[in-house]
Amino acid sequence: MTKYIYMDNAATTPVKKEVFDEMLPFFSEQYGNPSSVYSLANASKMAVEKARERVAIAIGADKKEIFFTAGGSESDNWAIKGIAYSQKKKGNHIITTKIEHHGILHTCQYLEKQGFEVTYLDVDEDGIVDLEQLRASIKDTTILISIMFANNEIGTIQPIKEIGKIAKENDVLFHTDAVQAMGHVKIDVNDLNIDLLSMSAHKIYGPKGVGALYIRRGVKIDPLISGGAQERNKRAGTENVPGIVGLGKAVEIAYENMEDSNKKLINLRDSLIKKIEDNIDYIRLNGHRTERLPGNVNFSFEFIEGESLLLSLDMVGIAASSGSACTSGSLDPSHVLLSIGLPHEIAHGSLRLSLGDFNTEDEIDYVVDKLVTIVDRLRQMSPLYDRIKGEN
Repeated sequence: MTKYIYMDNAATTPVKKEVFDEMLPFFSEQYGNPSSVYSLANASKMAVEKARERVAIAIGADKKEIFFTAGGSESDNWAIKGIAYSQKKKGNHIITTKIEHHGILHTCQYLEKQGFEVTYLDVDEDGIVDLEQLRASIKDTTILISIMFANNEIGTIQPIKEIGKIAKENDVLFHTDAVQAMGHVKIDVNDLNIDLLSMSAHKIYGPKGVGALYIRRGVKIDPLISGGAQERNKRAGTENVPGIVGLGKAVEIAYENMEDSNKKLINLRDSLIKKIEDNIDYIRLNGHRTERLPGNVNFSFEFIEGESLLLSLDMVGIAASSGSACTSGSLDPSHVLLSIGLPHEIAHGSLRLSLGDFNTEDEIDYVVDKLVTIVDRLRQMSPLYDRIKGEN
């Protein structure tokens, strides 16, 4: 195998050289603990605060509203549990959707066991939330609405501004998991009425194991991790200085280059979608055709299993996914695809190709060429496909 094409950027991205270079000194030369008082620690403290400011600028926040975490899942857990416990005297009702990342869904399921009530909103066939159902679901006991900015599997972008407006009108806090949206969608937390926002570095060419939670000034939230006084007494633990530096730099690069990057990705995405639709039958594009992330392509292929498709693509040097990397070990079909109305047998044949800054049009052609051959070969082994083909 001489060619290798990476099309799983929604799962993770490589660390860009500029990000790595800025992180490097903080592994060895500038190793001071930012919470210490001596001069060696000062460089680390200044670097952390610089990263905090970079993140804040990108989303229109104040730097004192940015709190560093170990990644998107921790940020999601903290937002949901922290608000649930801090607001439980006001109410115990949380609203989310059926297509959230498991960092949200599993946290909500945990809270249900603690006596909290959770409403899981439906979505339409494109993955868009029903705003009228959202309005109708709000109660006097509702304390939080948590709806993701953009879906990690099918790429659909939610009407976040309208959701934020509904939350504000009803005096309910609004959290959004923006892990996939960061760097691809313009975000202004004030304009969108967002009270809490989760992000992760490794989706935008930063390091793994670091993220942040935006918490609007004045929002009362319980800590998730107890211990020292780091992050203004809200998140204990010695700061991951190299990771935080990497997150700050990655966010800055992403937002400086977002317009050009999105233009390229949208062209590649639409080209890939068209070429797949032109060359393969019995397929379905999952997610909204236009209101979707610039680099997201998700198809279901009838009469084949997604796992066989992924293994076959890997054998010809193509890295892809059937959905979320967090659930890649599961044999169950995607909860997202089931929620948009796909039957189990079609949901099982899904493929997510997520494009990034380093992909090219030549790679699109190579992937489509191999995909056509692989899908045809796998379908030849399907009795159902043979019967359908015979009827036509």
